[in-house]
Amino acid sequence: MKPILCLLAVALLIAAPLSAQPGPIPAMSAEQVAGMLDGGNRLEKRIDGDLNGDGDIDTVFVGRGEDQRSLMVWLAYRSEVDFGHQPVGTLQLDPYPLGDAGLSIRKGVLVIEDLTGGTTATQSTYRYRYDPKAERMRLIGLDAERYSRTNSHGTVKLSWNLLTGDRIVERGEVNDSGQGDQAIDYAPAKRDKRPSKPLYMETTPNPDSLLESL
Repeated sequence: MKPILCLLAVALLIAAPLSAQPGPIPAMSAEQVAGMLDGGNRLEKRIDGDLNGDGDIDTVFVGRGEDQRSLMVWLAYRSEVDFGHQPVGTLQLDPYPLGDAGLSIRKGVLVIEDLTGGTTATQSTYRYRYDPKAERMRLIGLDAERYSRTNSHGTVKLSWNLLTGDRIVERGEVNDSGQGDQAIDYAPAKRDKRPSKPLYMETTPNPDSLLESL
């Protein structure tokens, strides 16, 4: 090979991305996730999927310790020098749930379901979408319901779409009339608007506080 052609070939090799990854970046390994958990914490739940539509596999997991519990979102990335996963959101969860969190990814939306409390319980559903400008997980929907697991008192439900500001509030009382099969009688739902500035995973409102403010 002529010297000029040889130098050109070397230059092309140097300029090639060192992180060239054939196919999608895979999900984080079990060892990688374990390394992200605080000492003494265990893995409660994880899910892998594409949160931003780039074809690479992102990882979401909940770590649980004796008195703390948090969810973390790690987004796959690739650059000219490397590839891997980077944190884009953390949600502090109630440390004493009534069961493991439910995680799902639906058309790029991360859905988190969590049941907390005791005899009086709160069922919360959070919906997040990745915001590429902020490089964070943005809260787009929050549903919460407080109810009695023994039907000893009424219930209140909130459904809030943070993209439109639309809110639906429902209240129900224990059916002690002896009529009908429903344990709770619901009043007509009330609808209103509650616009909000963009909220992200770290600034997610507490569902119990929202219900108490209704």
